[in-house]
Amino acid sequence: MAAEVIRGIDLSGKTAIVTGGYAGIGLETVRALTSAGATVIVPVRDKTKAAAALEGIKGAGSQGSARIELIQMDLLDPVSIDAFATEFLAKKKPLHILINNAGIMATPLTRDARGYESQFATNHLGHFQLTLRLWPALVRAGGARVVSVSSWGHRFSPLDPEDPNFLHRPYDRWLAYGQSKTANILFAVKLDEMGQPAGIRAFSLHPGSIVGTDLARHISLEDLRKAGVLDEQDKPILDASRGLKTIEQGAATNVWCATSPSLAGMGGVYCENSDISPLIPTEKEEEMHKQARPSDGRPNGVFAYAVDPAIADRLWKISGELTGLGFFG
Repeated sequence: MAAEVIRGIDLSGKTAIVTGGYAGIGLETVRALTSAGATVIVPVRDKTKAAAALEGIKGAGSQGSARIELIQMDLLDPVSIDAFATEFLAKKKPLHILINNAGIMATPLTRDARGYESQFATNHLGHFQLTLRLWPALVRAGGARVVSVSSWGHRFSPLDPEDPNFLHRPYDRWLAYGQSKTANILFAVKLDEMGQPAGIRAFSLHPGSIVGTDLARHISLEDLRKAGVLDEQDKPILDASRGLKTIEQGAATNVWCATSPSLAGMGGVYCENSDISPLIPTEKEEEMHKQARPSDGRPNGVFAYAVDPAIADRLWKISGELTGLGFFG
């Protein structure tokens, strides 16, 4: 549970930003961080909805100093990302924790105003832009962590550097999702390399297979049954040993990557179950890929293509070109 991971950690005087922080594991992550005394900024598209979701934990924290602030932002809108970052940077505050948690999954083909495929744009490019725009605040912290919420679903697809936006190949919603989750991991690899001199460390993670969040809004009940995450009565199957988790359990690795002292001096790693996950050798990827159901007891691990430094370099260059950003924006 996230509450167990954060126990004994004091975040008084620390500032965190959590995208998607008013629903699902993002909400539980905010709850845990504020319970430890942090101030948490939550970017939101709908302030009314977000305020209602967060009302029960506003002002929480044993020190009585924790608070939650809502600022308008849409990951599919680069102008709003810049506006969010500008507003935050104007306060001249350090940013100690950035959790890139928001995401969409298995959506029908849609594109943003630039023509970019929505899953790649939301899950990766939006967070890429946000992180680079907030770089001065991360540096100011003198030791910050950036956490990217990826997924076991990175196994669905590597990065296609020639056509990441499905302009010249048939669109497949699961390949698009898999590519975006692979991009989350590759981003953490490269970001950690770039950030180390400034004390910025980056991590990526799989939170678990969690039913009951907005992430699954585009997936039918039949598909969820086939995936082995719903029973015959359409109730979530819970078994943390097989990665089938509650929302509270799913937030634990988020919080662990963001705050655990055991990760001090480390970075660029992919995590599961509040631990660093093993590398799956390339020769075993095809075998692992076939284990598509959580109920099959699929083993933990990250595919080699998702942590390849050369591919991470390529993604960084592509992302810079697509967003118009250099390293520091």
